[in-house]
Amino acid sequence: IVRTTYEDKADRYVRMHGNLTFGQGGALPDVVDMYRKYGMVPESVYAGLNYGTDYNQHSEMEAILKGILDAVVANKNKQLTPVWKQAYSSVLDAYLGDYPKEFQYMGKTYTPKTFANEVVGLNADDYVQLTSWSHHPLYKPCVLLVPDNWAYGLYYNVQMNDMISIIDNALRKGYSVAWAADVSEKYFSWKNGVAYVPEKDYYKMTAEEREAMFNGPKPEMEITPDIRQQGYDNYTTTDDHGMHIVGIAKDQNGKEWYLVKNSWGAGNDYEGYLYVSKNYVRYKTLSLLLHKDGIPANIRKELGV
Repeated sequence: IVRTTYEDKADRYVRMHGNLTFGQGGALPDVVDMYRKYGMVPESVYAGLNYGTDYNQHSEMEAILKGILDAVVANKNKQLTPVWKQAYSSVLDAYLGDYPKEFQYMGKTYTPKTFANEVVGLNADDYVQLTSWSHHPLYKPCVLLVPDNWAYGLYYNVQMNDMISIIDNALRKGYSVAWAADVSEKYFSWKNGVAYVPEKDYYKMTAEEREAMFNGPKPEMEITPDIRQQGYDNYTTTDDHGMHIVGIAKDQNGKEWYLVKNSWGAGNDYEGYLYVSKNYVRYKTLSLLLHKDGIPANIRKELGV
């Protein structure tokens, strides 16, 4: 998925004369789109770790790849050569390994496409992306205008509280939800494993109030669609990170929180998980991705999916 995303992103970056975000980030549809287009391989066949680490570290590779693309876009030859993609792919080969066009898995030969169809078995068309903004028509597809949506992926626009209904319904039915959100706020604490929206503005808090922000449940600000929209419009809500909503928990007051799996290791208070309030989700969600069977029937009908 990562390899093919880098390749498709490079093609679009060059076609857009460099006027496109290029980096390690991406949007939720990338995984589904690459799976649909190119298939899948098991990690045992293609781990992408050719450079001596146990975990992916793409900063050096990204810088080299972008250097190649910027040289291509600069067009010093007055026309693009036919081999720039070969040069670009050779860097991916060096860092990630040669692209596995065919491989053995449990005694059988597969291509990425046949492995996706016969072993993974997921139908990419069963997955939908959702967002919620007032500047797009409700229940219609729209392009989410954030820099990392390099492929101009389409998202269905739903009401703010629909997002909560959808997540709750999906979790009850056994479907998890991919979640793209702003994680730059002072009240998103990876260390403490908690994200919520304090009733009082952080910058109006006393030092003592800031110190006590994560010492047990606190009252939250009520989030309206207008407040949510303002955050997007004025850049205080930004597309920072993708995570995985996997469950619901209740605090000592009976209030529900979402259990979220992060990808930043297991070094926080909840060993890689955090608890996110529903108001934080209302306020700071950029988008969701889930199986369409997780969406309540009335909303599915509105969307036509």
